[in-house]
Amino acid sequence: MDNPTQILVVDDDREIRTLLADYLDGNGFRTFTASNGVEMRKMLDTARIDLIVLDLTLPGEDGLTLCRNLRAQSSLPVIMLTARGEPLDRILGLEMGADDYLAKPFEPRELFARIRSVLRRTNALPPNMALSEAHSMLFDDWRLDLMARHLVMQDGTVVALSGAEFRLLKVFLEHPNRVLNRDQLLELTRGRDADPFDRSVDIQISRLRQKLGDDARTPRVIKTVRNEGYVLSATVTIESRQ
Repeated sequence: MDNPTQILVVDDDREIRTLLADYLDGNGFRTFTASNGVEMRKMLDTARIDLIVLDLTLPGEDGLTLCRNLRAQSSLPVIMLTARGEPLDRILGLEMGADDYLAKPFEPRELFARIRSVLRRTNALPPNMALSEAHSMLFDDWRLDLMARHLVMQDGTVVALSGAEFRLLKVFLEHPNRVLNRDQLLELTRGRDADPFDRSVDIQISRLRQKLGDDARTPRVIKTVRNEGYVLSATVTIESRQ
């Protein structure tokens, strides 16, 4: 592979770092490792990283803090790892901007599948627009900042988004004026891990409408198409980095 996808594994357990690096390298990726936030930042400064596998319980700065700081500066995909599997930990990780969450212990092949799924979703930008080139997406009276992962009104007011809300809105903006059913939205936001009976999409759409000032009874931006799904009814313009 001429330009393999480069993964950074950040975990304070040497055995886990070695195991994952060997497995991912053996499956076509190029893997770097770090044991804490300091080493992680040094690696990000010296290597082109495409995705970070980040442990939640690190010495010093924990994974949630590192993920939040990363998300404030870039849209680099992050998969969180933790020894704790409680729903609250998963929610906190996703709210901090993680793209996926995997509880220990796990099989390396499961992480491999999650990485492929996240990369597929991350790279689903409109044609001819590389992820590294895109800075924001303009629609209606709004701008979605892809770096900071928040909405900005015309007057400059910032509207915060959860990780799930950001991913869902980004999917709509990548497929404007196209009806997407619940299964498609789940697939595009969660990949193979989507639960076909999951109703969270409806909840997230309701929250997005509130933040967009979209009337739930007569929505103007994210419309409901009866018996079919939802559609983002707006022209979308991509802004690239200067």
